[in-house]
Amino acid sequence: MKTFDYTVKGQSGIHARPAVKLAMESQKYKSKIMIFLDGKIADASDVMAIMEMNIKFGDIIKVEMTGADEELAYKNLRNFLLNNLPN
Repeated sequence: MKTFDYTVKGQSGIHARPAVKLAMESQKYKSKIMIFLDGKIADASDVMAIMEMNIKFGDIIKVEMTGADEELAYKNLRNFLLNNLPN
């Protein structure tokens, strides 16, 4: 299991478009990827689950990956969040 924290930098938080991008990126891996925020948990490959978390600007989410390619998922998802979501 690998985890990292990510502070949401986009003023609109993780709304529909970033949620779709995040889910599509998460679906590339065999590992189970989960997002945690304030007691809520979402499957990172599920757009609606991400949107239901209502992730806002400044929120700190925990991203956890478990599985055969967790190292690759960790590296690439962390990079994806830092470089591809709105700032």
